[in-house]
Amino acid sequence: MPERTGPRRVLVIGGGASGNAVTVLLRRAGLAVDLIEAEPDWNATTGSGITLQGNALRVLRELGVWEQIEASGFAFASLGVTTPDGTVMHVAEDIRTGGEDLPATLGMRRPRLQQILIDAVRASGAGVRLGTTAERLEQDDEGVSVRFSDGTADRYDLVIAADGLNSATRAAVGITDRPEPTGMAIWRAPAPRPEGVVRTDLAYGGPAYIAGFCPTGEDTVYAYVVEANRDRASIPPESYADEMRRLAEHYGGYWPEITKHITDPKKVNYTWFNRLLVEGSWHRGRVVLVGDSAHCCPPTLAQGAAQSLEDASVLAELLTGGRPWDDELFQAYYERRIPRVRTVVEASVQLGQWQLDGVRDADVPGLIGRTMAFLTDAP
Repeated sequence: MPERTGPRRVLVIGGGASGNAVTVLLRRAGLAVDLIEAEPDWNATTGSGITLQGNALRVLRELGVWEQIEASGFAFASLGVTTPDGTVMHVAEDIRTGGEDLPATLGMRRPRLQQILIDAVRASGAGVRLGTTAERLEQDDEGVSVRFSDGTADRYDLVIAADGLNSATRAAVGITDRPEPTGMAIWRAPAPRPEGVVRTDLAYGGPAYIAGFCPTGEDTVYAYVVEANRDRASIPPESYADEMRRLAEHYGGYWPEITKHITDPKKVNYTWFNRLLVEGSWHRGRVVLVGDSAHCCPPTLAQGAAQSLEDASVLAELLTGGRPWDDELFQAYYERRIPRVRTVVEASVQLGQWQLDGVRDADVPGLIGRTMAFLTDAP
């Protein structure tokens, strides 16, 4: 076999948070990276808002984008719990999972986060191909031959599957785990930020399990309502705003101001809660899973993006540390990540299950506190 004459080549499949992050980190180390994304617009306009805990912000700082994130979002350090009429029952200080030098929590518009990461990938010099998928993967001991949806083909030392919850790459390499619905679903929509909204507030009870909102900037907020999941086919997309408003209008406090802006069904997102945790290993040969392709959980702890970003950070650290790219390294990645991810997935699912089961004396604050304290250590 001819001697290598250039840097190792990596293909990243999927341009979400984990795929973008691992691309930037590997390019920084001098590796040749191509990123492909199925969506022609790179999902640059998708979504309403996102809540980023400190451990997510820690990775974003590692990527070199913290200043843009800080300028684009809304930082806060507490969580309010209210009754359905808006009466504040309890305010808890958030744990600073990213360290004392970062905010405990930051809300921001999801499209803005994606654009910041897109810009970082572009600036890294990675090859980017949009509207493209990997149609076939053929592995041997040295690498992976890939045929793309546009008919071209290429050869890589490693393929990183960051193609999300319903990862086609995960299935293609023989990992049979699939996401499972937990029984809940969430309505999300952006709105102008009412004066006085300076943190996340969650209302429990009423017609929904949870009604909450999070500031995403000086002028914006995103609101969400959680209910039992319904057959999506039974809900016409043109009725999404009406459906969310029907649930939200039963809540007081800041909700009437927010609810009157939920009018455009195209800006309302409806998603089932799912759980997924691939056990045993997150690789098959030279194909490695990151982010939602390996694990996902309900957003009850707001840790989905954080865990995906941490995957990217840990995998990049191991790949650029001088060790051989072999089963031992890929298994070390899994073993380093699995205790942390399992803790988050199980706690997130449990919080929702208590509500589904109507458990009134559940130790919700205790479970949240223990989980977030566990996450303060670096991944």
